[in-house]
Amino acid sequence: MYVVKRRTIRVRLMAYALPQQLRQRATHSLMNTGEPFVGSGKLTTYELAFAIAGPICIVSIIVMVVLSLRQQRQRQYRYEVESSLESEPILVPPGQSLKDMIEMTTSGSGSGLPLLVQRSIARQIQLVEIIGKGRYGEVWRGRWRGESVAVKIFSSRDERSWFREVEIYQTVMLRHDNILGFIAADNKDNGTWTQLWLITDYHENGSLFDYLTRIPVDTATMCKMAYSIANGLAHLHMEILGTQGKPAIAHRDSKSKNILVKSNGTCAIADLG
Repeated sequence: MYVVKRRTIRVRLMAYALPQQLRQRATHSLMNTGEPFVGSGKLTTYELAFAIAGPICIVSIIVMVVLSLRQQRQRQYRYEVESSLESEPILVPPGQSLKDMIEMTTSGSGSGLPLLVQRSIARQIQLVEIIGKGRYGEVWRGRWRGESVAVKIFSSRDERSWFREVEIYQTVMLRHDNILGFIAADNKDNGTWTQLWLITDYHENGSLFDYLTRIPVDTATMCKMAYSIANGLAHLHMEILGTQGKPAIAHRDSKSKNILVKSNGTCAIADLG
């Protein structure tokens, strides 16, 4: 009798020290067999690890599936947009120059071409040669129906900079003879990565910095250049009130490398982002 009581006391102490689940197993084993049940510590550790890792794996799989479906839908949408643009050549009538289209569509407001026309133009441009590199990407000379254009290419990680510069160029009443002429903006998806294009007028003389390095200028030419630069900056800084108004815009990075020399000897301010 004394031995049985000692065994019972020892089993009860062990049962209280075990977790709730193992305590129930120990009680059940004691009632059925009279022998104590002692659980394995390794089994409890594995069960705990599975309980933690299982939900994390399930949530990760769900997130990956959702992201994959989203990317697939985006590719499908871009493909449909490109197909619709290719099937609508009427957006850009043949025989019409970029200058004619811009003058017809802006009507002095300087707000730029319609979005579908911009995309149609961008998809017909052929890149010819690289003419420069900047903070956010490369600048290429491209061809559109025999006309030269400048194509500034941003990577997808610089989308915010691209969007900001496009937004400034499309500001109402911004167009000016001494500000680089904006033509179009679009994104190009080659299946691996996305390129963001900013298409503007092309000036073969390049930047004012490169031009002054190559070619000496006389006093009259220097004054002509300085006057055109001042005109461009004044138009940027000027606020135009009204329904077709323009806010005052600060360039924030005005230097000779961001000013282009036109064929007539005047200058155009560029890199508004």
